Amino acid sequence: MRIDYLRVSVTDRCNLRCIYCDPMADCGFIKRSEILRFEEIHRIVGLFAQCGINKVRLTGGEPLVRKNIVQLVWELAAIAGIEGLALTTNGVFLEPVAAELKAAGLSRVNISVDSMERENYKRITGFDFLQKVMKGIRKAIEVGLMPVKINTVVLRGISEQDIVGLAQLSMEMPVAVRFIEYCPTSKSPKLGSFFVPNSEVRKSIESKFGPLAATVMGNANGPAVYFKIKGGAGTVGFISGRTTVFCHLCNRLRLTSDGKVRPCLYSAHHYDLKELIRAGAADETVMALLEKIIAEKHKYTRLNSSAVQFSMRNVGG
Repeated sequence: MRIDYLRVSVTDRCNLRCIYCDPMADCGFIKRSEILRFEEIHRIVGLFAQCGINKVRLTGGEPLVRKNIVQLVWELAAIAGIEGLALTTNGVFLEPVAAELKAAGLSRVNISVDSMERENYKRITGFDFLQKVMKGIRKAIEVGLMPVKINTVVLRGISEQDIVGLAQLSMEMPVAVRFIEYCPTSKSPKLGSFFVPNSEVRKSIESKFGPLAATVMGNANGPAVYFKIKGGAGTVGFISGRTTVFCHLCNRLRLTSDGKVRPCLYSAHHYDLKELIRAGAADETVMALLEKIIAEKHKYTRLNSSAVQFSMRNVGG
């Protein structure tokens, strides 16, 4: 498997407090001085591009809370070898900057929406921002940040009743609604009970809309499997990271906001690029480490390395 995809967390800050991301609020924010500067991100991405990385996704926390994020998009989009630049956001701040992001070179967006019911959205995220998010989705479609993908995590006892409403989005809008199996990341013992397998999610959708038809979605890099509801404008997808194993197909690396590269979301192993760069390392030295990271990628998966507890906002989901 060619390793050609880098997820870059630009901040650990977020304007939401989703119960499955940082439920206990037990992970303090990283000191701002320890967060990678834009010039450091640009340098790292540029060197990764020389090593074969051609797709980059900006994440957080919430990337749109990072000041001057549009400028970073301009800079990264201009790097030779980068063919696709995407962003994952909760959508709250997307509407006012969507056109600027598109003009700067952003290709597409993933938007997290875990309920189409206002009160349940507020219960999950901590804030009453669903209408702002919907405006952001519509604006992203309008300016051509396509395909727009909606990421949703179904939680047992909280949002099973929202499955049909979320799938309905794919009937009405040209979006891909992706159901992602919940995987616990914190030490809170109650979170394991949230898990709903995607087999159950699919049954709920088909009980309302009928059998799903398999489809192939363009630019569908990653583990999602896509289907269409008959008559739908978009698609529904399933990312089943807990009931299936696709480690051998994984083509991504993760750069955390404090400058560490993680070969797998669920591995404790990491490489500290920030330490190397801030010590004054030459490009050749940094690239030697990047080549090592790429070569060792599949040595450190959730199947063959020690697990780690973490907050998604610190790693970049």
